[in-house]
Amino acid sequence: MFVIKINTKNQRRSAVKETLQPGLAFEFKFKVPENKTVPHLFPEAAEFQLMPKVLATGFMVGLFEWTCIQAVNPHIDWPKEQTVGVGVQLTHLAATPPGLEVTVSARLEAVSGRKLTFSIVAHDGIEKISECKHERFVIDAEGFNSRLQQKIAKSGI
Repeated sequence: MFVIKINTKNQRRSAVKETLQPGLAFEFKFKVPENKTVPHLFPEAAEFQLMPKVLATGFMVGLFEWTCIQAVNPHIDWPKEQTVGVGVQLTHLAATPPGLEVTVSARLEAVSGRKLTFSIVAHDGIEKISECKHERFVIDAEGFNSRLQQKIAKSGI
């Protein structure tokens, strides 16, 4: 069953399912490859090339986003509706070398209109490597992409 919510500010509709509720939990496992380590984050950055080959914080943020996307997609009108990250607050507690499997446990803590707030914990099989608060927003993909194209056209790129 879907619940239709209307944002009176711009009259966008959101067909979020009633199952998208606080308490929703999701777990995702990912084996860290070498191309997700710090030297691969920005290959053009000479400083990164000298840093340890461990899971980069930037890639960890992406892993957390991916986990939340997978958790939410069954509860929205995917792919017409999608979610985008709008906030990340994390601690990177321990280094994870390539080859270890990271388990990401996400829990939806709050739903406020189209804003979703998650708590996330990640473990690499040896120790906890991160804790995070992550916010996402449910978007209408067509409208988002239309506004993006307008911005691109305006920029001249």
